[in-house]
Amino acid sequence: MAANNPGVPHFSPVLGEVGTKLPDSLMLTGFWYRALPSDQVGRGSLHKAMLLEIPLVIGRDSDGRAFALQDACPHRGMPLHCGQFDGRQVECGYHGWKFDAQTGQCRVIPSLTADQNLKIDRIYAGNFACEERDSFIWVFVPDPAPVGAGFTRREEPAFAAPQLPTFSNQYKTAYLTAELPCTVDHGIIGLMDPAHGPFVHQAWWWRTRHSIHEKKKHFEPIPNGFRMSAHKPSSNSAPYKLLRLLANADSTTTTIDFVLPNLRLETIRAGKYWFSSLTTVTPITRNHCRIDVVACWNIFRWIPFAPSLLKFVFAKFVEQDRRTMELQSEGLKSNPHLMLIDDADRPAKWYFALKAAHLAAKQSGTEMKHPISGPTTLSWRS
Repeated sequence: MAANNPGVPHFSPVLGEVGTKLPDSLMLTGFWYRALPSDQVGRGSLHKAMLLEIPLVIGRDSDGRAFALQDACPHRGMPLHCGQFDGRQVECGYHGWKFDAQTGQCRVIPSLTADQNLKIDRIYAGNFACEERDSFIWVFVPDPAPVGAGFTRREEPAFAAPQLPTFSNQYKTAYLTAELPCTVDHGIIGLMDPAHGPFVHQAWWWRTRHSIHEKKKHFEPIPNGFRMSAHKPSSNSAPYKLLRLLANADSTTTTIDFVLPNLRLETIRAGKYWFSSLTTVTPITRNHCRIDVVACWNIFRWIPFAPSLLKFVFAKFVEQDRRTMELQSEGLKSNPHLMLIDDADRPAKWYFALKAAHLAAKQSGTEMKHPISGPTTLSWRS
C-alpha cells in the first residue's frame, strides 16, 4: 500500500502494523450513501442530515419523490431546513429565495426590482442525486468541485444506488440503524472482523467463547471488493443450526461480499428459502459514523412476529458493536500502537489496500489495479 496516500494507514509488510498515530480517515466521494430511512421523510417536511461532513436538507416533493440539497442558501449561507417548503420549492427563511427542490435551480429572489436583470436561473443551491432503495433514501456524493466554483446543474451519476437482491416475489423486510462513535475505517474493519464474535456477541442463542474452533474460508476478488465464497454457515451458531433443520434443504450456503466504499452484502440460501442483508457504515464526520442494516427473507415469513424478532436480534448485535466501538474510542484517544495480524485481520488489510488503490487510480486517471491477485484461503479461530 502506498504510504503517500493521506488518510490511509501504512502497514508493515511483516507484522501489518498500523503506525503509532492514525491519520484522519479519508471519506470516499463519488459513491452512493444511505442518508435517511424512507419512513422518516414525509411529504411537505424538511429534514437535516449529514454525509461526509456535508450538511444536507432532505425532503419529499408533492409527487412523493425524494430530494437532497446542500443545507446552505447560496446567497448568505442560511440553513435551508429553517425555511419553508410548499411541495415544489424550498424557500430560504432569511431573504425568501426559492429553489426547485429537485434541481436546486433558483426560481425567485423577492428583493429584485422589475428593472434588475439578474439571471436567477443560473443560480443553484447544491443539489444531490437521490434514489430510494430498500427502505432508505440514498444520496450520491460526487467528487468535490474546485474551490470557489459555486453550484451548477448537477451531472447524473454513472451508476445506480445499491440494491438488496431478493430471490422470490414474497418476502419480509426489516431495517435498523445506530450511531457509532468512531471513524468510518474502524467501523468498517469492525464490521468485517471475523474473530470478535465469541467475545462481543456472546449469547446462549448465538455462540459462546467455549465454542471457538478453527475455520477456513475461501476468498476471491470482485470489482471494488472481495467475496467470502459460498460456504456452510458456522456450525457453532444456534440460528444457523435451526435454519438447516427447518429448511430441510440439501445444503445451506452463505456468501459475503464487501464492496467499496462501505457495503457488506450477506446472502444465505437453503433450497427455496433465502435471507439477504445489506449493511453499510456511513461516514457522518471524520470521527462519527452510522451503521444501517436492511434484511429481506422468505423463510419463516408466515410467522407473525418474525420481523420483530429478527429486528430484536439485529438490534442486540448492533448495540453490542456500538458499545464496543464506544469503549474502543476511549482507548484510541491516546493514539496507542496498533497492529493487524494474519489471517483474521487480512480482510481489514484488504479494505485499506482497496481504498488506497481506488484513490491512486482516481489521482492518476487510470483504471484501478485490484490489490488482491486471486483466490486465497484464510484460517482463524472463532
